[in-house]
Amino acid sequence: MLLEEIIKPDSVLCNAHARSKKHCLEILSELLARSELGIASDDIFARLIERERLGCTSLDQGVAFPHCRVDGLNISAAALIKLSEPVDFDAQDGEDVDLVFGLIVPTEVDDSHHADISGIAKLLSDKALRARLRDANTSSELYEALCG
Repeated sequence: MLLEEIIKPDSVLCNAHARSKKHCLEILSELLARSELGIASDDIFARLIERERLGCTSLDQGVAFPHCRVDGLNISAAALIKLSEPVDFDAQDGEDVDLVFGLIVPTEVDDSHHADISGIAKLLSDKALRARLRDANTSSELYEALCG
């Protein structure tokens, strides 16, 4: 999986202000809708909320990985937010979240989509990567830290 294939520079936002987990998912939905796949942000938001009700998508250590299936998609799309202030994401470790990586995949998930999900979860568990993402001060720096 090449990150550059599923996440574009305009789907990355550094120093975003979110009041809550729900507000964070709204911002994420808007970024994911920018991927030009013809899916409205409201539809993405509804799916993310539905998925979050099944179980928290926090990966601990200040990182969350909200992801969901969306009707009408043929390919995966991703977005990344670095929050200016961490928010409560109901993480098992009790730590608030400041890095949020969102992923939408087609309703009919195949092996490549499962590989994308597990690959991203593994990537986000990398301590050095998390440090680089947290050191970024602009959206372009954040994108470069992720994909560079």
